[in-house]
Amino acid sequence: MASPRLLRRCLLAALSAALIGSAAVGPARAQGAAPAAAAVTTFSDTFDGPAGSGADPSKWTLETGDNVNNHERQYYTSGTRNAALDGQGHLVITARKENPAGYQCWYGSCQYTSARLNTAGKFHAQYGHVEARMKIPRGQGMWPAFWMLGTPVNWPDSGEIDVMENVGFEPSAVHGTIHGPGYSGSGGIGAGYSLPNGQAFADAFHTFAVDWAPDSITWSVDGNVYQRRTPADLGGRTWVFNKPFFLILNLAVGGYWPGDPDGSTRFPQQLVVDSVSVTTGTGAAGAPIRGLAGKCVDVAGANPANGTPVQLYDCNGTGAQAWTAGPDGTLRALGKCLDVTGNGTADGSAVQLWDCTGGPNQKWTVTGAHDIVNPQADKCLDVTGNSSANGTRLQIWTCTGGANQKWTVG
Repeated sequence: MASPRLLRRCLLAALSAALIGSAAVGPARAQGAAPAAAAVTTFSDTFDGPAGSGADPSKWTLETGDNVNNHERQYYTSGTRNAALDGQGHLVITARKENPAGYQCWYGSCQYTSARLNTAGKFHAQYGHVEARMKIPRGQGMWPAFWMLGTPVNWPDSGEIDVMENVGFEPSAVHGTIHGPGYSGSGGIGAGYSLPNGQAFADAFHTFAVDWAPDSITWSVDGNVYQRRTPADLGGRTWVFNKPFFLILNLAVGGYWPGDPDGSTRFPQQLVVDSVSVTTGTGAAGAPIRGLAGKCVDVAGANPANGTPVQLYDCNGTGAQAWTAGPDGTLRALGKCLDVTGNGTADGSAVQLWDCTGGPNQKWTVTGAHDIVNPQADKCLDVTGNSSANGTRLQIWTCTGGANQKWTVG
């Protein structure tokens, strides 16, 4: 029998591939669904393999050397001593306190070994939902990261997207940042996210993600959106994020930002990676959802604020009508989720845009009969009053098969 973990992964992959392509996943009403219209999961690694084996070489390359720019203390090694599968579906990147024999760092002897992996030349993303589920290490001087570099690399002009960085002296906080020409290094543009009640990221796995579309990048932790960046944030400087980027996972030790380890830091330290995936919709920025009178599901005023009404409106190709499938059964636009207001299940409960929370009021199933169903309520996405007028609010309602409940994705 397959393990619960493997079954969860298979279901996740099937849902992600089907939802944006008008296929069916979920309850019995979805039987007879059409096949997916477009590939959605463009990259996925769940690190299944024998304990002690290396990461899949068709997906990842191990970098070697030190980092002269950040004054880091580690030397990145090849092989499996510092990056290996654990046999339980994880990639474990291990930082060890040891001097790699025969190598001198640029500022003196290296004191640590670690690993850095990238997908350069093997996979490049351009837009989509990019995420990694990881458990980060704990300790002064540790600097784990999941990030992307633009190609060809000519930093900072080619761009950098930091999906997640943590520095060990902030155990409850992570940071998301963009770097580019005129806004690099300490001048990068970003924000931090902190766990409530002093919880530490090292205590459990968390999912770190960006939703990346033309001219916008939105960061989230465990589905909770904490910042969105657009060209308007750059003060006239150049937005360099409308091109391919490759993925990077690494665990650095020391550096200008985290500082060096001290007597409180215990080695070895580990960054444990459960999964990495990139999910895209139909087209670079997602897909329209068309319904009554050929009009589209639309975020009113293209406003990403929580509580913004979701309505029917003439299709116009903007980001307010570009929907992608999240890996957790959500439908997303402008970096947030299609949400049933107040966790309602009654007929007439309005839908809105809201931070992605993972709640059941944000789960949707697209069926072969062209219904969009909220499984918690077992009700359909519905155009209020069967009206095709621009601005008509959307709601959930008992599924009737009417034209005001029929939707085509893409």
